[in-house]
Amino acid sequence: MAERIQAEERQLNLIVALMATEIGLTKQQILESVSGYRQRAGAKADALEKMFERDKDDLRELGVPIETIGDSADPNDLREARYRIPKAEYDLPADITFTPAEVAILALAGSVWSEGSLSKDATTGLRKIRALGIEVDEPIIGFAPRMTVREPSFGPLRDAIEACRVVTFDYLKPGEEKPRRRRVRPLALVDYEGRWHVSAHDIDADGDRMFLLARIVGDVVATRERFDPELRVGAGARAEESLREVAARNQALLEVTPGSEAALRLARRGEPAAQGMHVSFVDLHIFADELASYGPEVRVVEPDELRAAVVARLRAARDAHATEGSAA
Repeated sequence: MAERIQAEERQLNLIVALMATEIGLTKQQILESVSGYRQRAGAKADALEKMFERDKDDLRELGVPIETIGDSADPNDLREARYRIPKAEYDLPADITFTPAEVAILALAGSVWSEGSLSKDATTGLRKIRALGIEVDEPIIGFAPRMTVREPSFGPLRDAIEACRVVTFDYLKPGEEKPRRRRVRPLALVDYEGRWHVSAHDIDADGDRMFLLARIVGDVVATRERFDPELRVGAGARAEESLREVAARNQALLEVTPGSEAALRLARRGEPAAQGMHVSFVDLHIFADELASYGPEVRVVEPDELRAAVVARLRAARDAHATEGSAA
């Protein structure tokens, strides 16, 4: 049985094939000659055609300029249509070249984004480099980090920042039972300690605020109200500095089991102490969630408020398991 080609490799092969022809290829020629399709010659014709249509749509969504050349007498008749990628529209500028080290760094940067709209730009860049015949799969470190954008509010906030539009959303603060509606001018999205924040000007409170995306409840709604683009200048840098200042004021003393997952993760942002390690944090509740997830690998020495929050989470987990066990 022929080895099945992964979708990304099949799409890359399609790009290379469509760039290599001036007159274009028909759908039948593509299915019979491009690696990734031809290996599945035994599949039903309509299934292969649907695969090609999905690949074509995915590539166009990523910004690949696939051109459809129909019958000049009847442009709407696509039965014998030919497909191509105008090389001049897809090629990188002729004056741009990369050293092997630069290619490796670009490949690593592209692989970091694993989901969300930003992954489209990263994937497009990597495919352009590969289409030039440059190999970008050589690893330069033992593992590649992955950055994910799990919060659904990320995309709408990014779009609102680019369009300079005021947004509204419901925000649930720790200790509050119901979320409160916020109306803000979003100025910058900031990733700090692996969590996304939006730096914004709260219109109703008339002050700058930092909102954790994980606490935004429901949809982010962009209004028609706009704000001055100058407000965005330097907002990201100011937000990062503000988060660093908050972290500097909040420091925990932790005892951590050597060689554990907790030790590996916390040591990256902690400093050794006589009794364990000091770790700075921005948000007590979020940090308590993280520490509780390590279970017995971590013991909070101080501050008392953080220790109480972690203990409360561990007890809640214990009670939940006990309830499930009794129900079973």
